[in-house]
Amino acid sequence: MTEQDAVTPLVLDLLAWLADGPRRYEEVMDAWRSSCPRLTIWEDAVDLGYVDRRPGPCGGVIEITARGRDRLAHAGRHSG
Repeated sequence: MTEQDAVTPLVLDLLAWLADGPRRYEEVMDAWRSSCPRLTIWEDAVDLGYVDRRPGPCGGVIEITARGRDRLAHAGRHSG
């Protein structure tokens, strides 16, 4: 799978959601985790280096990376 193949509109939605500011890990998992192997939004974003997890209480904080912001900009989407 190429990077372009992995970047679905839902991955871009996750990045746009995170572009507004860091979110608690619990909040991200509640909103974006999936048990469906066909919907790997969270996993794809992590694997592609679009999001980063900083240590902290309650699982830490998730934020969009510079690479994720660049991908959003390339897609013509809001980048924070």
